[in-house]
Amino acid sequence: MQHTNHNGTGIHQRREHPVEADSIPREPLDLNRVRSIDDLVRAMAKTGFTGRGIGVAADVLEAMARDKDCFVVMTLAGAITVANQGLIVSELIDRGIVNAIVSTGELMVPGLIEARPNLKDEEEVISEILESWDHNDVLCSYKLNHAIGEHLARRSKDQRGILKSAYEKGVPVFVPAFTGSELGLEVALNIRLRESTGRHKLRFDPFEDLEHFSATLLRQTRLGIFTIGGGVPLNWSQQFVPFLELRRRRLGENLPLKSYHYCVSICPEPVLAGESSPIHSEPEFVLASEGGKFAEVSLDATVGVPLILAAVLERLGKNKNGTAKNADRATKAKAAARK
Repeated sequence: MQHTNHNGTGIHQRREHPVEADSIPREPLDLNRVRSIDDLVRAMAKTGFTGRGIGVAADVLEAMARDKDCFVVMTLAGAITVANQGLIVSELIDRGIVNAIVSTGELMVPGLIEARPNLKDEEEVISEILESWDHNDVLCSYKLNHAIGEHLARRSKDQRGILKSAYEKGVPVFVPAFTGSELGLEVALNIRLRESTGRHKLRFDPFEDLEHFSATLLRQTRLGIFTIGGGVPLNWSQQFVPFLELRRRRLGENLPLKSYHYCVSICPEPVLAGESSPIHSEPEFVLASEGGKFAEVSLDATVGVPLILAAVLERLGKNKNGTAKNADRATKAKAAARK
């Protein structure tokens, strides 16, 4: 590995091969010995093909969850919340396993409505929040999602939802392609309404998201990424790594080199994740750290995610207050989200 002086030239790392599933001995799957979902997934890890991949993914996700120094980013694309599986994400947040979310905007709308089951759409909530927004406070996706979560925590105390859980646990939720979502259109309409009525327009700056995400990850000891689908959320989450590298090389900033130590990727086909896959990444920028643990499963997320998560949660126990690694992280993250 070539090291650098602190002159912004950066360094290159060699990324080691992902965890070899072949290191796990193969055994016939005997259903007579299966007594739980975890038993089944552990047995599948000793078989082949996608079944083996599910077992390895559960092992890596468990390691990620148990690592007290690991900050876990979850990326969401596809139909996980549209398919009424959003409470799985809420559970990960509530347990303290996931510490930041990067998602498509369309997946956050069901996350909003889950906590307001009598709400026909998101217009009522968004309108109330935007009408009271101080025009001097620049908008970005994580700030708006935080405000929505706060609203839901006050108004829907007996309901669950992704944004409500994220607010309560101090988990920032980023939507990189914000203008391509219903939430984005609601903001655009509010801007036009303010302009037509002679009021100050709201300003939206996506780079506030990038800077907050980067600053948050820079403070962490170790990073993990749990990605469902691929696309913009995954690519944007990984841009953090070349962003730091370019700041070192071109701006001369004295920054540590960061990368993801753990990675679990679930996508129907590897090609759908595209070149942004953490395991199939561009060689000039290292997105997965040496000695890390990685697993990639080619599977419909609505099948693989519940199975993998149910097994991991069995292993972690029934503690609803989250893992030990996040005892005070929620309080700190809430304070950061207000900045």
